[in-house]
Amino acid sequence: METKRGGFFQKFLDIIEKTGNRLPHPVTLFAVLALVVIILSAVISSLGVKVAHPGKDGEMIEVFNLLSGEGIHYIITNMTANFIGFAPLGVVLLTMLGIGIAEGSGLISALLRGFVMSVPKRLITLGLVFAGVMSSVASDAGYVVLPPLGAVIFAALGRHPLAGLAAAFAGVSGGFSANLLLSGTDALLGELTIMSAAIIDPGYAEGMNIAMNYYFIAVSVFVLTFVGAWVTEKIIEPRLGEYNGEYREKMEKLSAIEKKGLIWAGISVVVAGILVSLLVLLPGAPLRGDEGDMPIIKSPFMQALVPIITFLFLVPGLVYGKVTKAIRNDKDVANMMSATMATMGAFIVLSFTASQFVAFFSESNMGLVLGVYGAEFLQSINLKGIPLILLFILISAFINLFIGSASAKWAMMAPVFVPIMMQLGYSPELTQMAYRVADSSTNIISPLMTYFAIIIAFAQKYDKKMGIGTLVSVMFPYSMFFLAFWSLTLIVWMLLGIDLGPGSPIYYGK
Repeated sequence: METKRGGFFQKFLDIIEKTGNRLPHPVTLFAVLALVVIILSAVISSLGVKVAHPGKDGEMIEVFNLLSGEGIHYIITNMTANFIGFAPLGVVLLTMLGIGIAEGSGLISALLRGFVMSVPKRLITLGLVFAGVMSSVASDAGYVVLPPLGAVIFAALGRHPLAGLAAAFAGVSGGFSANLLLSGTDALLGELTIMSAAIIDPGYAEGMNIAMNYYFIAVSVFVLTFVGAWVTEKIIEPRLGEYNGEYREKMEKLSAIEKKGLIWAGISVVVAGILVSLLVLLPGAPLRGDEGDMPIIKSPFMQALVPIITFLFLVPGLVYGKVTKAIRNDKDVANMMSATMATMGAFIVLSFTASQFVAFFSESNMGLVLGVYGAEFLQSINLKGIPLILLFILISAFINLFIGSASAKWAMMAPVFVPIMMQLGYSPELTQMAYRVADSSTNIISPLMTYFAIIIAFAQKYDKKMGIGTLVSVMFPYSMFFLAFWSLTLIVWMLLGIDLGPGSPIYYGK
């Protein structure tokens, strides 16, 4: 990757890039990490390390020895289940089926050309980061939709495609815990926080709601959008320099048939959207949750977002293809889907080793043990106020480098940290928000984040030498600036004493 060097910060990024690129291929890296987990589980288990489960009185947790007879049985008999059950695998492949039709028919290309020709160039970076931040309402689908689109948009404008990919990835992953709408993330993390708060004060927990961070995450959307756009234009693009790769996107005006196809595709999206809405909004609809405070947030609809997004790509792609004659029969559709799946081979292989590592680490209980010892350390240093919150953010950000799943980490951490922070006078709502700030900010530099591999695969289209170190060095400025400015926003919020969400204060008082 050719870059413009200069200055201490750029040299620091060079060191990160070179160091990271010395790491083995991601497939090998995850295989090695899985082996390390197996060996460490045996060593720690032999030492008799035990911790009290923070959420279950009297229950002691010890590290499960994966080299024991029972452990070896688990490894061998669950290898297939670990692979098939690897969450990103199904999400990515299913989403890409719909995207494959939209891309193969020419719909995405036409939309992008129309977009870049109509939107002022100075607003495109802001728009791309904003779209990435908002994509969390669609769960994980943003990871496989926006980064490749961002690369194509930047290439079409004569800018470095990797800068577009990085801006979109920063918005999607770094801004995952910010949104103007409530999402499945709010429901999932909120329920874990409420259960953890009940350990200390069941009465307080009963009055909590999953919108506990809504005010703060809504404001965070704009903070992260402007920070992400600034980092892209002032740090990332100068570092990447001029793009001299093979990939080019010609900016051709839309033809009459393409415009007609876009009109009909737009109509089809509206119709499809109405049909989906009817499945959610009408009382008793199949995708509507139980009637209560939040029948949409707590509903089958939130669990069905990935197939719904696939459907909303598939329908306009088919309509556009039929109008423009890019799709003439079912064979064309099948070929487009097959071509898309053919590009996912590297990701499927990577998913195998990554899934084993994630499963082994979870089964070993080492994550829970690590969380308990971390909580004891936090309690022993007797920090209070803003320094305590900042330290918790840093600890969470560090742990996030090793455990990618936000819900899995919070399921492990919430029963430990929420009660401790409540005993120190800080609300469960604040603890959750501090965790979300940390978790999102370092997602983009963790090779163990479950979607990191597919971002590398997308990036290799424009730079075949792209490795872990190169991608981490590109994303590192986003991570640090997001962490700094988002933490600063939370500190200001604390000083002002503003509720984080409806009925969700900063401080806890019995």
